Amino acid sequence: MYRGRAALVLIPVTAFVLCLSLGLSQTPSQGPEQPVPFSHKWHAGNLKLECKKCHANSDPGEVMGIAKPAVCLECHATVKTDSPHIQKIAAAAKEERELRWVRIYRIPDYVSFSHRAHMEKGSKCQDCHGQVVERERLFREGNITMGGCVECHKEKKASVDCTYCHEPR
Repeated sequence: MYRGRAALVLIPVTAFVLCLSLGLSQTPSQGPEQPVPFSHKWHAGNLKLECKKCHANSDPGEVMGIAKPAVCLECHATVKTDSPHIQKIAAAAKEERELRWVRIYRIPDYVSFSHRAHMEKGSKCQDCHGQVVERERLFREGNITMGGCVECHKEKKASVDCTYCHEPR
């Protein structure tokens, strides 16, 4: 009888912790707090900056980087310099240190994924990351679960063979 009660408590707690670790608890109004507020709506939407301006895809192409403070200062050395947030970025650039952005998407280590390969096949950022150009504050809205990836692969007639994304053990 005691084991049954423990399971009733353990299952919801485990599910909650899993949701937190995967970022599934984020909602549109409460994406994670970042070290400085950043509006993709303004930068990518209104100003029409391309994703690759801030998110470099260095070799071998798996990871999209996040802009270093010096990249922000390419514009913000003269734009909105009185903002305490821009001053924080400028200080980080001067000290050659990164800002600690809170990660929104994380692909498990056991999945082989290449942003570059997907982009070369015609995938767009919004296919997985949602309508970023409309967001003041980002949250996880794209479905990067295995089910979401398999569904997309089927729609685009890409391989759904397990070894395409997972190395055989």
